[in-house]
Amino acid sequence: MRTSGILMPIFSLPSEYGIGTLGKAAYDFVDFLNNSGQSIWQILPVCPTSYGDSPYQSFSSFAGNPYFIDLDMLKKDGLLKAGEYENVDFGSDSGRVDYGLLYKNRYGVLRLAFSRFIADPPEYYSGFCTENAWWLENYALFMALKDKNGGEPWCEWESGAMRRSPDAVAEYRVKLREDIEFHRVLQYLFMKQWSALKWYANKNGVQIMGDMPIYVAYDSADVWANPTQFELDKMMAPAEVAGCPPDAFSKDGQLWGNPLYDWDKMREDGFSFWKARVGHALRMYDILRIDHF
Repeated sequence: MRTSGILMPIFSLPSEYGIGTLGKAAYDFVDFLNNSGQSIWQILPVCPTSYGDSPYQSFSSFAGNPYFIDLDMLKKDGLLKAGEYENVDFGSDSGRVDYGLLYKNRYGVLRLAFSRFIADPPEYYSGFCTENAWWLENYALFMALKDKNGGEPWCEWESGAMRRSPDAVAEYRVKLREDIEFHRVLQYLFMKQWSALKWYANKNGVQIMGDMPIYVAYDSADVWANPTQFELDKMMAPAEVAGCPPDAFSKDGQLWGNPLYDWDKMREDGFSFWKARVGHALRMYDILRIDHF
């Protein structure tokens, strides 16, 4: 049976607040696909973007992008008031995403939502944290440490944090517990909105095709928490990096900068990192595309 669909990144959906989200415009797009006889919505990676704001360079393979959390939905949930976000400057050009302004202004708004959420968390929140602890705890600590270090990459943190010494990890889990909780809550809010949107799409005959980059970013919780899975030297820097040779798109080739996998090491534990990554993606999406596979 033949099927057809449309590629539409979440960030390209229309929005009054600087970037496309998981809100009304996403539901409207599902309706458009359904009414047009389309059965697949292909998206780009939904993970949080790092320096350069490319969806193919993310802080985590498992987390969702907090920018995609819809603010109007947070208002409906009683976590925000209209005046707290409707007049915030998220960018004046509706045709472009100003990631600098989002970074500067979005998290302040999300902090307000967090303060109300954590005062009376829903019963499902603790279950979410427990079910996803295998990646969420590393990610939340990674982001809290990144905030503490002014956004610097993990390779420039103090040695204990950079190398994840047990004493340093235990100390920072206590010192940064509120910031860690903040990043846990953002992931809960993202997944709550994502799950509702995916349910609506499937109900209306639309499957979501996700996109997973074959490589992960060096400055990510993936590499920081699993350094033995990658080809890193004694200084924790990439021994070599990924790219592609010259082709029709680039006469000089491309240098992406992603660390290479240590496939021999991965084989020793049955490719657990890849199984976890693909398994998580298949729970998120109906169809999975591995980019540059």
